[in-house]
Amino acid sequence: MMRQSLFLVSLALTLTVPAAPAQARMPIAFKDLGTDPGPPARHTPASARDLQCVPYARMVSGIQISGDAHTWWRQASGRYARGFVPKVGAVMAFRPYGPMVLGHVAAVSRIIDQRTILLRHANWSPINGRRGQIENDVKAVDVSPAGDWSAVRVWFDPVKGLGSTRWPVEGFIYNRPATPSEHAATRAGWMSDPIGAIIAAFSPK
Repeated sequence: MMRQSLFLVSLALTLTVPAAPAQARMPIAFKDLGTDPGPPARHTPASARDLQCVPYARMVSGIQISGDAHTWWRQASGRYARGFVPKVGAVMAFRPYGPMVLGHVAAVSRIIDQRTILLRHANWSPINGRRGQIENDVKAVDVSPAGDWSAVRVWFDPVKGLGSTRWPVEGFIYNRPATPSEHAATRAGWMSDPIGAIIAAFSPK
């Protein structure tokens, strides 16, 4: 009888103690420029969530590489043709630099002249105080001393002009398979034969 009474008292205390509140789920915060949150289940408009540079570059270029932007150049080796001459549809791969610790990728939408192109990219300029915005047909200018597209200045919306930073660039990834010569290409090799570089960049897929 005593044991039964103790059991009932213990059960009553258990039922009257309030359960600890469930811990609220914190929203996922993407990192700095260049982070790839992974392919979305379906395309979500930029107004509904911040868009990162990697999924947008993948979508508009057709180049099927995932992972942080700074890994694209290495991942493209042997899979996609790479070079140092801009071409419409190619992806410009930026090196990490300063606060842009994960690099950046942007698709070339138009060639203006030998040292000026237009880009399509996401999560570059804060627009109306928000990151994660899409910018189409914005200017990028080659400011490298050798004219080899190893450094660029890029349109920055808050100043309505080119930003002052000289961003280092790995090169361009073209949406076609790599050839053996392109797989081993270096910037120095390409620039020693500029005519060959242009022919290789604009050869058909």
